[in-house]
Amino acid sequence: MAPSRSDRLQDALAHIFEGGKDTRASWFALTGGETLFGEGDVADTLYLLRSGRLGVFRRDPDDSRPPQFVGVIRPGEPVGEMAMLAGTAHTADVVALRDCEILALPRDAFFEAARTEPDLMVELSRLMMQRARDQRSGGGEPSVFGFISARARPIRAFVERIAASIEAAGFSCQVIDQSALSSATEWFSRVEDTHDFVLYVAEQDEPAWAALCARQVDKVFVVGNGLTAPPNRPMPHSGVLDQRRTDLILLRDPRMARPANTAVWLDAIQPGRWFQAVDGDQADADRMGRVITGTAVGVVMSGGGARAYAHIGVLRALHEAGVPIDFVGGASMGAVIAAGPALGWTQEQLEERIRTAFVKSDPLSDIAFPMLAMVRARKVDRLLEEAYGDIDMADLVRPFFAVSTNLTSGKIEVHRRGLMRRAMRASIAIPGILPPIVIDGQVLVDGAVLKNLPAEVMRQMHGGPVIGVDMSETRGVDPALVEHPPSIWRLIATGAWRRGPPIVSILMRSATLTTDADLVSSRAATDLLIQPTPDGVDIRDWKGFDAGVAAGYRAAKDALAALDGPVSGLRLRRRAAPSGTGEETAAGSHRPARAETPRSAVRRARKEKPAS
Repeated sequence: MAPSRSDRLQDALAHIFEGGKDTRASWFALTGGETLFGEGDVADTLYLLRSGRLGVFRRDPDDSRPPQFVGVIRPGEPVGEMAMLAGTAHTADVVALRDCEILALPRDAFFEAARTEPDLMVELSRLMMQRARDQRSGGGEPSVFGFISARARPIRAFVERIAASIEAAGFSCQVIDQSALSSATEWFSRVEDTHDFVLYVAEQDEPAWAALCARQVDKVFVVGNGLTAPPNRPMPHSGVLDQRRTDLILLRDPRMARPANTAVWLDAIQPGRWFQAVDGDQADADRMGRVITGTAVGVVMSGGGARAYAHIGVLRALHEAGVPIDFVGGASMGAVIAAGPALGWTQEQLEERIRTAFVKSDPLSDIAFPMLAMVRARKVDRLLEEAYGDIDMADLVRPFFAVSTNLTSGKIEVHRRGLMRRAMRASIAIPGILPPIVIDGQVLVDGAVLKNLPAEVMRQMHGGPVIGVDMSETRGVDPALVEHPPSIWRLIATGAWRRGPPIVSILMRSATLTTDADLVSSRAATDLLIQPTPDGVDIRDWKGFDAGVAAGYRAAKDALAALDGPVSGLRLRRRAAPSGTGEETAAGSHRPARAETPRSAVRRARKEKPAS
């Protein structure tokens, strides 16, 4: 059988790195937590990982958070080849996740050796093309996870349910507990090499084993209980590196209707992400299984005023198709709709609550003298308080974000914690229509001003498929209203004044416009793009509920019908497709060359994955 592309690449790399006494390659070791290179460093060396694991961490220039963990580099893979070949600086931090052995070859020695290895540049080019198709990652997806308990009750049964869900999806999975504490390093490596996913589990009374788990795994889940206080002792993940690759899971009793006390745990653990789960609930274990396997589905929704009713129709179609919704977020009215699944509302509850808040209430009808805006926002504030009360965004049952535009800093603001009604008020504060809101000394307005479809934010939250529902290009202003605006007397006589004069449509549409470059980058971060066209629904037509929902439902049904397989497998199929065979569907998804089982897809994705 002919060697695979990854085998040819590894053979060529081995030849130039270890090809005899004349090689200029040098060997060195990194201990867990040490940095190989940082973002902005000069890329004058090609590295080859011989043993251990490296993590790739990338910063978002519009985000004040620390660098985010985006990928794993495994033994036999090159590191830093793109920047070295291009002669540019590195674009990410690469850090040892565990003790590593590394070979280094100077740039000029690489080019000299490459002249005698014709396959090398071809295979490296294929590798870089693969990476270009997945801009989020600088390496492979994590496959070794540690579950470290921070509660008195055992968590083994919870981890076993996750493992069962992973295996039911077609992957191989192994759970390892404290009984392996005395095993040799080679045993751990053999288990990790022969399984798609490995889950380490450490109970609260196993500190030595927990410390080993934190050093051995790609990512750490701290598992706690929201009704108890976090441990008052350092956790095994407490190093700076490990906090960047640590998530939090809070398990709650089935009798507890809603999560609570999450903010206290976030302050203590400082996780990158957090999840809520009901103890003993298989559906929540299935969701965590999707998070681990990269098949969790995120849905991100754009702004669009009343036309955003289309998002409700999209959610209805996704629900009917059995598409799981594991992460949600949005801007402006998109954030308002996305909040429903995050709160755990059923489809029926979502539709009824939106009808009550927007169709029956005319939220922008309290017209004011335009000192800061055309609307006082008292009605909007009351509706938001009725809908969300004093709910903290950290206590939502699904991971959720809303974006606003920070006029103080000139950047987008990503809301994941704090009072939900305050964050939502900021996200919908259309300049000129609703007054800005001040949070922590920052002046915030509608998120759609800078980022109408915040798909990049969703892409940073997880490695699974992202569904984008985009209203950016649909018409929202009736030309007739601009050419022949109604008189004030006609507005009063017909009751249309409640929607505001035509200038409201113009201001709302202006706030949700986006540049071509931003539109391209936002859509590139999605795996399935849905673009409803609610014709005839004005951007301020709050009575156009049924037409908007119907348009979203039709668009989602059409997009789903164009797919070759389930939404949850979109990214696995995309990674597994050989370079040059993926094609763009009309719905924006990437169609694979042929169907594969989950296990074969993840195996191929590991062999042909990008390196930093």
